[in-house]
Amino acid sequence: MSGRRTVFGPGFARGLSRAWLAGGYLFLYVPILALIIYSFNDSPIPNAWAGFTLKWYVRLAGDGEMLSGLWLSLKIAFLTACGSVVLGTLAAFALVRYRRFGGRTLFSGMVNAPLVMPEVIIGLSLLLMLVSVQRLLGFPDRGLVTIWFGHLLLGMAYATVVVQARLRELNPQLEEAAMDLGARPHQVFVLVTLPMIAQSLVSAWLLTFTLSLDDVVLSAFLSGPGSTTMPLVIFSRARLGLNPSVNAVATVIIVLVAIATVVASYLIMRAERERQRAMAQAARGG
Repeated sequence: MSGRRTVFGPGFARGLSRAWLAGGYLFLYVPILALIIYSFNDSPIPNAWAGFTLKWYVRLAGDGEMLSGLWLSLKIAFLTACGSVVLGTLAAFALVRYRRFGGRTLFSGMVNAPLVMPEVIIGLSLLLMLVSVQRLLGFPDRGLVTIWFGHLLLGMAYATVVVQARLRELNPQLEEAAMDLGARPHQVFVLVTLPMIAQSLVSAWLLTFTLSLDDVVLSAFLSGPGSTTMPLVIFSRARLGLNPSVNAVATVIIVLVAIATVVASYLIMRAERERQRAMAQAARGG
């Protein structure tokens, strides 16, 4: 029985796996490619091709509402990414390096809760809390700050998971050796720990930046007059029927994100190669 030849050999299995992989890539990226192509469509109907044009990009340059929403989204996304990385790193260090402290289970559950809780519930609860605080203290008004609070709550959870996974892989003997050589705790963190987790920090920053940039639910709950983000502008216009100007702004975002991802990946790979080279030289010297 064990020597019987099967109808489907290894070649068929490889071909099937490649076909599934190609189908997955097509499912993910063909809609994005179609969106980019139709952003150059001369017809006002988004899915009816009528020739090549750049007029939608020209109109986008004069669309004050869309540009204002895009600028607000970029500011919130930048602040969210920076704050999420800082808070997520602190939370990850607390969970990984301090295995026993009072309330650890509760703290871990609260950090991970935004990952599994519907955004509608998060947005509604934050809205009720911020309205109560505003009535009591007179601030903050709904706008950039309140949207940032909501995005920061969600982004911190994702950043914590990313950094926590990297911290668990680190060899604690490297930090102990640095302390034995006379380095203070903050020097150990800056000179030893931080370079080793730099890749995870960059990954967490890019992830939380993207999550904040395209968030609709939390922004809808926490925005106020004059603080409409780009996703909210697109969502409001989609109710009346999309036009290729929306495809144009989406194409601009795709290009910017793609460039940032490629540059970040290149820098991470180069830093990793340099780190591996330095470790190899140290091993040969030792």
